[in-house]
Amino acid sequence: MKAAGASGVAASLAGCISGTGGDQTETEAGGSQTPINTEAPSEDVTVQWAADTRVNNNREAIFQSLREAGLPDNITVEVIAGSQVTNNRQNQYQQWLSSGREQPTLLMMDSGWTIPFIARNQLQNLSQTLPDSMTSRVEENYFEASVGTAKGANGDLYGIPLFPDFPTMQYRKDLLRNAGYGDSDFETWATESMSWVEFSKITKEAMNANPDTQYGYTFQASVYEGLSCCDFNEFMTSYGGAFFGNPAENLFGPVGDRPVTVDEQPVLDSIKMVRTLINGEDDEHALDGITGNIAPEAVLQWTEEPSRKPFTGGDAIMHRNWPYSININGAEDVFGEDLGVMPIPYGVTAEEAQYPMTGGPVAALGGWHVTLNPNASQLQKRAALQVMKAMMTEQFKLDIFEIIGWIPPEPDLLDSDRAAEVPVIGRYLSQLKVAGENAIPRPVTVVWPQQSSKIATEVNAAYAREKSPEQAMSDLKNTLEQIEQSA
Repeated sequence: MKAAGASGVAASLAGCISGTGGDQTETEAGGSQTPINTEAPSEDVTVQWAADTRVNNNREAIFQSLREAGLPDNITVEVIAGSQVTNNRQNQYQQWLSSGREQPTLLMMDSGWTIPFIARNQLQNLSQTLPDSMTSRVEENYFEASVGTAKGANGDLYGIPLFPDFPTMQYRKDLLRNAGYGDSDFETWATESMSWVEFSKITKEAMNANPDTQYGYTFQASVYEGLSCCDFNEFMTSYGGAFFGNPAENLFGPVGDRPVTVDEQPVLDSIKMVRTLINGEDDEHALDGITGNIAPEAVLQWTEEPSRKPFTGGDAIMHRNWPYSININGAEDVFGEDLGVMPIPYGVTAEEAQYPMTGGPVAALGGWHVTLNPNASQLQKRAALQVMKAMMTEQFKLDIFEIIGWIPPEPDLLDSDRAAEVPVIGRYLSQLKVAGENAIPRPVTVVWPQQSSKIATEVNAAYAREKSPEQAMSDLKNTLEQIEQSA
């Protein structure tokens, strides 16, 4: 497995992914619906895979895993290690695909922006070109939320999930023991989500029992993609709110023909809850039942790493973050088995929520897919198909979980003995499975990049008491409707 630098400079598009590929014809797209010969090529072929530095840094182990998973000896994989900044990768791919470039053949694509590439006919239609045995396995066995972010409006599959990403709530067992909680509580919390009311109460009790600990709860609420796609999405959805009404019908469109519902009461309640967590019950827009003053104002400027460091450093009791931070915080030289993990709390239960896919322990969906460049030659596609087949084996999925920590995209694999043996994160598979089964994607469409920045700005303003929840969400509704109608 070889490495190569990403060629070309990513276009500076300020996160906008509405590009020039929308009018491609079938011929110009290089046969995006032409069936691919499933037999492995007999000649030597090198497949370029646009991935990231994590793949590049572990390429020898990954290559060995692909071989053991059945990749023929005559097929070599060359890694093009792209930026770790997801928007930079998105812009680079847009540049490559809109220009009709044949390489790289395989693209590791963020589940948060795969759908716009599908809408522009810039990816190979896998449902039309791969064997049913491959696509049906994805449809039937993979995490449903992940698969949904790899489908087109026609229901066809355009990407195979490589790994999903789900946030959880991490906590300090040792500090909670000081507040009177014990192993039986921790075992229950692992799979049975608690309400935000209970969470806030318990966190305050732990703060009182550990006065030297600076923060109760740390999370991410800066003005950035992570707020709109993830933290706010979770808070809102956990109370039964939604961006565009029924997520089962409207999450991925149709743009301009779906209701904007960010001004509904469940959304407002979620904002009031967060304001209470930060400012206390005396906030003029506090939410009844929530115990306040457990989160610092600093969360309004924090992204993932700034919010993680106080927790890892011993200055916080509860922390919301992605699985990578479990591996950091659960290491023996940090908290070891004193690190507890539980699903994200809920505002209302799924039964109480108005919309399907809302309420309960929702977790924002992250993760990446493997997609196929439709401009590649048939020989390259045949070789790439062999790589994809190897990636879909149980062996490779568990290997990559061990090598990098990427969560297997099939829920059943989280029940395996081998997954449980993976250091640190293997202790928390039940929690990750609950998160995966309750994952909510961001509403990705071609207009999401424009909407995301507006959402983050208005939500942060509401959290920061610069606007009332009602005013912020009324303003946001008007803005989102304008973007929808102008698309």
